[in-house]
Amino acid sequence: MSEVDLTGRVAIVTGAGGGLGRSHAIALAKHGAKVLVNDLAGDGPSASEVVKEITTLGGEAVAADASVADPAGAAGLVSEALAAFGRLDVVVNNAGILRDRSFVKLTEQEFRDVLEVHLLGAFHLTKAAWPHLKEQGYGRVINTTSPAGLFGNFGQANYSAAKLGLVGFTRTLAIEGRKAGIGVNVIAPLAASKMTETILPAEALAALDPDLVSPLVVYLASEACTHTGGVFTAGGGYFGRVAVTQAPGLVLAAPTPEEIAEQWSTVTDLTGGREFDGGASEQGDWVLSQVAAPSS
Repeated sequence: MSEVDLTGRVAIVTGAGGGLGRSHAIALAKHGAKVLVNDLAGDGPSASEVVKEITTLGGEAVAADASVADPAGAAGLVSEALAAFGRLDVVVNNAGILRDRSFVKLTEQEFRDVLEVHLLGAFHLTKAAWPHLKEQGYGRVINTTSPAGLFGNFGQANYSAAKLGLVGFTRTLAIEGRKAGIGVNVIAPLAASKMTETILPAEALAALDPDLVSPLVVYLASEACTHTGGVFTAGGGYFGRVAVTQAPGLVLAAPTPEEIAEQWSTVTDLTGGREFDGGASEQGDWVLSQVAAPSS
């Protein structure tokens, strides 16, 4: 088994004062990466404390207090990483907030607040880092979605929308970054954190140590990983790929609502489903090929 080695690589991890971000930052450092640890100053654990943990272990790290929801703050993280370590190789977009509310009670501001941090925060930081990754012909971006984004969850319409948005963001950047040597993947972690401690029961939280997710992040951050555009879920030591698949379906020459209703079981049957790693154009070409050679 070959060792995953990040020696010489530089990573930014957002939301890394505690929880998953802290685990990611320490795991990356243990595998040789120099880490810029980002989080907002607050009452809880801080980025500076995580830096102390890393340096005690013999690693190199610096702390940066900035909000990725602010374009200038996100760009500043890239500048600080370059100033401290001379390069940037890995971006881990982990920062997030919750504003849980049933849809009937959800306000527009609560919706916007969550989008600003999760989705636009990932955009701002990756946008600032992208030119550097592209110029050097190498980079790794790891975004963070959620089971709530992939599958939905009561009271989290804002969070789910932001998190599934990150999947589309990831898939497109993977296509655009492929020729430049930039791998982009997204993880859906299930772990004990400030964001899950009010949602999950105590026995579940006990089994979901954030440290059990971070090995996946280290691998995705490494040169050893050539997979790009992937969606992966992880929790409690479990790792698995999640995919968007399209049913084989059927083609109707002169469709009516009644005929669609009659054939609904065929429309929804995912047996033999397809993925489209080439993006929307590949999917469109496939649909057109089916229309040209109808199944019924």
